[in-house]
Amino acid sequence: MSINRRYLELLAPAKNVQAGKIAIDCGADAVYIGAPQFGARQAAGNTLGDIHELCTYAHRFGARVYVTVNTLVYDEEMQALDQLLNGLAAAETDAVLVQDMAVLERLRHFPQIEAHASTQADCRTAEKAAWLHAQGFQRVVLARELCLDEIRQIAKSVPCVELEAFVHGALCVSYSGQCYASQYCFQRSANRGECAQFCRMKFDLLDANGTEIVHQRHLLSLRDMCRVDDIEALAAAGVTSFKIEGRLKDETYVANTVAVYRQKIDQLIAQNPAQYARASIGKSKYAFKPDLQKIFNRGYTDYFMHRRTNDIHSFYTPKAIGEKVGVVKEIHKEMLIVAGTTAFTNGDGLCFFNPQRELEGFRVNRADKNRLYPHHMPENLKVGTPLFRNAHAQKDGKINAQSAQRRIAIDMLLDISGNELQLTMKLAETAISTTGTMPIDGQKARIPQHDNMVAQLKRLGDTEFAANSIQISDRAQELFVPSSQLGELRRITATRLRDALRQHWKEQRRKPTPQTDKDIPPAQANPKIYGQYTYLYNIANQDAARFYRRQGLSTFQPAFERQPAPKKPVLLMQCRHCLRYSLGFCKKNGGKHPTWQEPLSLRLGDGRLFQLQFDCRQCQMNIFSSF
Repeated sequence: MSINRRYLELLAPAKNVQAGKIAIDCGADAVYIGAPQFGARQAAGNTLGDIHELCTYAHRFGARVYVTVNTLVYDEEMQALDQLLNGLAAAETDAVLVQDMAVLERLRHFPQIEAHASTQADCRTAEKAAWLHAQGFQRVVLARELCLDEIRQIAKSVPCVELEAFVHGALCVSYSGQCYASQYCFQRSANRGECAQFCRMKFDLLDANGTEIVHQRHLLSLRDMCRVDDIEALAAAGVTSFKIEGRLKDETYVANTVAVYRQKIDQLIAQNPAQYARASIGKSKYAFKPDLQKIFNRGYTDYFMHRRTNDIHSFYTPKAIGEKVGVVKEIHKEMLIVAGTTAFTNGDGLCFFNPQRELEGFRVNRADKNRLYPHHMPENLKVGTPLFRNAHAQKDGKINAQSAQRRIAIDMLLDISGNELQLTMKLAETAISTTGTMPIDGQKARIPQHDNMVAQLKRLGDTEFAANSIQISDRAQELFVPSSQLGELRRITATRLRDALRQHWKEQRRKPTPQTDKDIPPAQANPKIYGQYTYLYNIANQDAARFYRRQGLSTFQPAFERQPAPKKPVLLMQCRHCLRYSLGFCKKNGGKHPTWQEPLSLRLGDGRLFQLQFDCRQCQMNIFSSF
């Protein structure tokens, strides 16, 4: 193997231990899961016992488990944080995702656990990546908004840090960790795992005179990310880990996304065996056909992967639309006819945009080719309306633990050594092997035993192993060995192989030296990057405050969540999504000259206003509270 061979990791979400096991079975090299506390998805917490169970299962395949401890932590919660980290270490957690620097400080006492800088840590530049790595992070999760050139520059400038990039799933319109709209409007902090999804709401767009430019649209709602066609480009740019979003999603979503991206990454590795390798072992077989169209999605976008395009937003609905299946050709009293080639099924869920551009849906009670009989005929459905299918009764089968199997290929040799029957099992993908023995009486068989012995040794169904090859020595196949003894020898040897493999993965885990305050290197990049908005550092406790003071940040505001209600306009969001551009009025990119008078504002249904600021130098739209 080339020493320059780079391991590529497929990282999957898990809302619970069952989803995590399904992700592993479908081919994930790692999963990330929420802890009982301090995870950025408050509704996706898990017990330490469940996390330990998932770690044990994943480690069989050399797969890893990362736990999200990526919210802000308050001073009064530090004792609970210490107890949690102790529990995660005991559960053999491989890494913890971190936003709050107080968590990083405490992780220094657990050198067996890697620290990964969560996307909530807001890493957009090579300077920030270098600074995070200097503080002890082995891996940095990049901002979703970065394009290929920006990722490539970070990898080139900071080759010593692993880069993790999102490739699939729901998108936040604001840079992660820098959104305070939910806290401001509803006292639910996105940095505490309580996001109220402000960006999925309806807004009016107003000019400086209060004139309405756009009425009641989901102006901040984005489509879902899909970069399945960019895996090769991302790997070439320096990405190590390909991350799927979705810790609140069900097993069907997890299984489909993991299976699709597994196949894509395996194809890339097979085409470039001297350059890339897989980060875990075991091959998955699926009892379903992986399909990204049959899972929840708001329409797909590669989201700035190839710089700015106008296909990232979903102004008309934040809900799943599904695939286009045809156009309404005729409407009768109880039946409609669809023009197109799609095959429909009883129970399909269809949707359409009505004349007010609102999404409506209906269920097909009976389908006769392209003649559909809805349960209730939608009143707003018109001839010529495009139809979409967001629920496919035939395809949307429930994914369960039997939907995929992952097995590690082994080679077996049955032989005689003295008065013992000897079975050697060797992993086909590594040099790891182990041998089990059993005393025998040397009784000769009346008929050749080769086929029976092979049949018994192949019965590995209750393990993670599958026979790649089975060799029976001439001496062994001449003996009569009861099937029960062969089965017992197979079980003994498989258990030893599992133990040997587990020990191998333990030895492979990184064991950096614990750090003390004086061991921490100075910053490689000045942390003073947020100017007057020092609450953007998200300093919510005394430990984080001391950390930043050591970095040279002498004065700062506490985290937004720890401040009283603001009495002047404050920065709530920083977005690469730009309404000027999306509406066709970006002069920098060849758009029309605006016909309105700025500043523009967004207005919620309850009348609250939010002022927009366009920072064209940064190619960024900022959203402020208004008074």
